[in-house]
Amino acid sequence: MRTSAHPSRRGQRGRVVALGVVGALSAALLAACGGDSGKPTLTWYINPDPASDKLAGQELLAKQCSTDQYTVETQELPTDATSQRTQLAYRLAAKDSSIDLMSLDPAFTAEFAAAGFLAPIPANDAKTFSDGKLQGILQTATYGGKLIADPLWANTQVLWYRKSFAQKAGLDMSQPVTWDQIITAASDNGGTVGVQANLYEGYAVWINALITGAGGAIVSDTTAGVDAKIDVDSPAGRDAAAVIAKLAHSKAAEPDLSVSNEGTVLTPFSGPEGAFQVNWTFVYPNYSSDKKLIKDIGWTQYPETVQGKPSAPPVGGINIGIGAYSKNVDLALKAAACITSEQSEIRYAVQTGNMPAIGAAYDSAELKKTFPADLLALFRTSLNAGGPRPNSPYWSDISSALQQKWHPPSAVSESTPASSSTYIEDVLHGKALL
Repeated sequence: MRTSAHPSRRGQRGRVVALGVVGALSAALLAACGGDSGKPTLTWYINPDPASDKLAGQELLAKQCSTDQYTVETQELPTDATSQRTQLAYRLAAKDSSIDLMSLDPAFTAEFAAAGFLAPIPANDAKTFSDGKLQGILQTATYGGKLIADPLWANTQVLWYRKSFAQKAGLDMSQPVTWDQIITAASDNGGTVGVQANLYEGYAVWINALITGAGGAIVSDTTAGVDAKIDVDSPAGRDAAAVIAKLAHSKAAEPDLSVSNEGTVLTPFSGPEGAFQVNWTFVYPNYSSDKKLIKDIGWTQYPETVQGKPSAPPVGGINIGIGAYSKNVDLALKAAACITSEQSEIRYAVQTGNMPAIGAAYDSAELKKTFPADLLALFRTSLNAGGPRPNSPYWSDISSALQQKWHPPSAVSESTPASSSTYIEDVLHGKALL
């Protein structure tokens, strides 16, 4: 599906990898979707799952969603989202017909749609795919007013805290808390605040959540392509910069702040200085086997950037896209409907800890055996209130430019939003290189 805002020549480079390189790969990549038997094989390119059992997660869904009409087989993509994007882009730019289904990071779903890499979803299928889906993840699967992919699972960040520390600091965690409050509490009481501030996509997630939570946006009018409005230089942008600067220059900052990620913050949080961390849903299963520690861990909605303004928690997950060059689009749509059914999403969540995209699934007895009911309710609330990253086909370039100007956190100041706004504009219009 292409839009009226088809990328410019410069955007072709930013949105997909150079076509000249992929030309040499075309012959090796193009593959038939079926065999001589007449029963097609649908190939589903998946991101790696955290499930320890090989035949679990998406691999098990592929097996269970195979029918007498078709067989679903998986091909595993690289571990990190950027490499997944690159490999799929290479293949799809070469019009690889072997990609029937693909697991897409929400940050790149709009990019693939604008490039014409995703098969259009018929209206009837779009209704099936969107019914009951949580708004945060559904927004990431929509571009130009149309559903472009089918959400499989949804991820959100919440504020995880040590109950004993919050009590010592005198914080009432039953009420909304601000970034200023938790940074001050941690600084004054020998604790730390864990965030994701390395030079990578996770840092852009944090910046976006801070800006969105302050009522602003990094970019708007995203379907205008390179002519989208860059909004980061705003009061909301400066509010976000103030939070990052305060943490970076406080005693609450972890020593490895400038290289911190989702994994590095786990150990300090479980140690004697553990106080707060913002992180994804996998945190609970990560600590649940330590019965003493898990009793001291609490959870609440993502901190407010500005007191009194509800936060906009980060949104992640995986969307299922249908390859535009698949020879079996109709069958792939049927397979996607099975893969993302409510029961499939519940089964997948229990195995992997990756939360369902369907709201009703959070009431399932199976999930409540694995997660506390109030935590499941928080996940669902956060996903409905969530602030996804801008749904731009140029998000990869926007994110990279943003990260470069906001990193390291210790260099962030009141002037950072303005300098990053100019740089993003220049990158999008070919006046500056990343």
